[in-house]
Parts: sequence; C-alpha cells; structure tokens
Amino acid sequence: MKNVTKKFGDFTANDNINLTVHKGEVHALLGENGAGKTTLMNVLYGLYKPTNGEVYINGKKVNLFDPNVAIKRGIGMVHQHFMLVEPFTVAENIILGMETTSGLGKLDMKKAIKEVEELSKRYGLHVDPNEKIENITVGMQQRVEILKTLYRGADILILDEPTAVLTPQEIEDLIKIIRNLTKEGKSIIIITHKLKEIKQVADYCTIIRRGKHIDTVDVSETDEDELASKMVGREVSFKVEKEDRTAGKVVLEIDNLVVEDNRGIEAVEGLSLQVRAGEIVGLAGVDGNGQSELIEGLTGLRKVKSGNVKINGEDITNKSPKEIIDSNISTIPEDRQKRGLVLDYTVSENMVLENYYKAPFAKRGILNHEKINEFARDLIKKFDIRPENEKIQAKSLSGGNQQKVIIAREVTNDPDLLIAAQPTRGLDVGAIEYVHKSLVDQRNKNKGVLLVSLELDEVINVSDRIAVIYEGKIVGIVDAKDADENKLGLMMAGGGVDNEGQ
Repeated sequence: MKNVTKKFGDFTANDNINLTVHKGEVHALLGENGAGKTTLMNVLYGLYKPTNGEVYINGKKVNLFDPNVAIKRGIGMVHQHFMLVEPFTVAENIILGMETTSGLGKLDMKKAIKEVEELSKRYGLHVDPNEKIENITVGMQQRVEILKTLYRGADILILDEPTAVLTPQEIEDLIKIIRNLTKEGKSIIIITHKLKEIKQVADYCTIIRRGKHIDTVDVSETDEDELASKMVGREVSFKVEKEDRTAGKVVLEIDNLVVEDNRGIEAVEGLSLQVRAGEIVGLAGVDGNGQSELIEGLTGLRKVKSGNVKINGEDITNKSPKEIIDSNISTIPEDRQKRGLVLDYTVSENMVLENYYKAPFAKRGILNHEKINEFARDLIKKFDIRPENEKIQAKSLSGGNQQKVIIAREVTNDPDLLIAAQPTRGLDVGAIEYVHKSLVDQRNKNKGVLLVSLELDEVINVSDRIAVIYEGKIVGIVDAKDADENKLGLMMAGGGVDNEGQ
C-alpha cells in the first residue's frame, strides 16, 4: 500500500500510509483505538475507496473498488464482529454466495460438506460442518470466518482484533492455525494492540498513531516497552498502581444463586460471593463457566431461579434492570454493541441513556439537548474519546472508543457497585491503563467493584481478592497478592481449595 490517505469529510483517518507485506509472513498492524488500523484494512479489502494512494498485489497495481474484487485478488478479511448467519450451519455459512451446485443449479450440500472438512483438516481448524453457528463457541465461530476466506481462495488474510474475544486456550490454538497458514505461503495481517501476541506470532510490525505511519520494525529486534511507547507516544506503565487498603462493609452479597442458561440448564449453581466497599473482587474462569449468566442475573437481564442478591442489605433479586440501576449499580457489559450502546444514537445520547429523564438533562419530560451535549463534551475530554465529536453516531466510533463511552457513562453515575465485565476487551495499552486506573479510582472512593475478565494477568494485577468460577460455582477465593497464573489455572480447571463465598 503506497501513500494511502482516507478522509471522511474533514477527518483524516489515514494520512499518507505505506505498508509492505511479504509472502508467508505475519505482519502486525499496531495502534491505539481510533488510530486508523481498521480503516486502512477496509481500504485493502475494498470496503472503502482511498482518497489518495495506490495498492499493489504481486507487483501489479490494483483497483479494489469493492470486496468482491478484493476476494478475487486473493484478499480475505475476518472482521472483529463476525459476519455469520446464526441459524445456519458451519458449512452453509462457509459456502454462502459461492454455493456448490450439481446439475440444474441444485445445491450439493454433500459435496460442500466434504470440501469444508478437507479444508478444515488441511489447516488444522477442526470444525464440525453440520453444527449450527448459534451452538458453537466464539473461538469456533472465528475458525469458521477463517475457513470462509480460505474457501474463497484467500492468499492474504486480514484478521481484525482476532484474539479480542478468545480464551487463553483459544488464543494458543489460533497461533497454531496462523503458523499452519504461513507454512502454506499465506500472508497474514493482524490488526491488534496486544503486545504479547505480536511478540509470539508476528515477523514484522507496522505502528500507526493518529492516522500516521510511525515505524515498521522487525519484531525479533524489539520489546513490548518499545512497541507500547511507539504506539501511544509516551511511556506506558504495565503495572497497576494501588495502595493497600482495608475493605469496608459488604456492598454486594450473593447467596446460593441459581441461574439457568437459554436451554434451561443451570449455568450458575448455588454460587455465593461477597464484594465489600473499597475492594476489587476479580472473577477468574474459563469462558462458559456461568460468568455471562451470573452478570445477567445480577443486572436483571435474566431471571434468577433461586437464591438471592442484596445491595447494601436490600434484596434486589429479580428486580427490573431499571430498578437495579436505581439501586446504585453500574455495569460495563461484556458485549458493548448488544448491551452497552444504542449504535444509531449519538455519543451524547448514549452518555445519558440511564439518566436522560433526570435534571439537568430534562425538565417536565422535555430533553435539554444543550445540557446533554455539554455533559458529553466534558466526558469526551476527560476519557479521551476520539474523534472529539458528541454528535456522531456511536456506530461510527472504533470498538475501543465505544468501550470508553460506556465506561465514562457508568463510572460517572457514581455507583456503590460497579460490575465490570471484560472492561478492556479490544482496548490498546494506553486505554487499558486508563480503564484500570478508573476501576482503582472507584475502589479508592470506597465503592465495590466486581471485575469479570478472561484475561488472567488483568485479574491478578487489578484485583484485591480473586474468586475462581468453575461450572457455575466459586471453587476458591485467594488474595491477589498470593495468586499466580499456575495456581489460578489449576483452580479454573476444577482443582484447588474450596472456601466459597468468603
């Protein structure tokens, strides 16, 4: 890609960027949220037309005016938010738009399934072609997306934030898959801001900051600190600074809670846990051990079968989400697009979703847009949300900036309890540092924080106490100072001490 510039009105998302990727290499594209990484790759994939600049594939200049042209040129893209039809099977999703037919245009599913199985085996992807998308894990869905691109003959694969929603085990599997692909001569471009993974898997790394090319480095000759400071433009602290403090009264009390999943099976089985004022309790566990159902049970999005939940001694079990918010609970949800934002609303409208009917945002049922916009502008500055425009729709922000909008709104509500579910999913190191500081600030203001995260190092770094969830139960609680990845890993697999609910 030579001198690529992409403008949206007056806003320059990509400013004269150069990128060179070789056959059979893994090239990481590193940058903060909103730096222009996805925009640049959307240009390569034909979703956006560049304002200026040229793209060459195998030395030939190409005009990638839509994704179909890009696919024909051997470019495939796996988006951060998957593009799969949930009620369809794996095989149906993979062949969609390129259906295998026999005779009079009749769909030949038998042949398609065989082709998918062969492709899956060849690259070590191991997916069941007959399984429905809605019944498989996020990691498996990602494999389906990769298979979709390979089925269309992709030689250059763009993976946008490929590990943002994966468990540690799935990340290891993905790294193996990437190595299998490069052995076959495929070129992989990974959009990411996870420095550890760049060191693990990438050959080269191009860093962009605020839409400009900063540097391209040989990954074997650099370290995480250098990558972080080039990305953010300053030194970044990987350590969470927090003073020792004594926790106060019990804010959240969960007693013998039972919550069922969508199939009516108990996902949370008699779980007990307490969170006190002035402490962060981290919930560690492998994905799918009841974390989502627990959060939904606590926040009123899912009915609790039995047991109870108390906030400051008041029973809030099975109350409505609005009543629970009014009990002074704020939530950073695990799925920002489904649960955290109304994507078609503006940033300022999203900032007041929970309080729009209260003064100063409304008077006698009439919204005061001036006050709402002023409030949003203040939070945009304070939380460094980019671009600095409260009137644009939430859907036009990058994933990380969408997350910042939610965090800004939820911590500004000054809750007694903050439930933070995967709060740094898809965020860059600078933003992660900021989120961790926000959580610690809540703790230091004598609020209770329940942190639910699949990132073990995050749980260890940020929490005061760590509760391990396994098959819907708390199997052990340890002081974060005494925790290490091995000890927690053993408990997450079902081993370890049992001191529930302490």
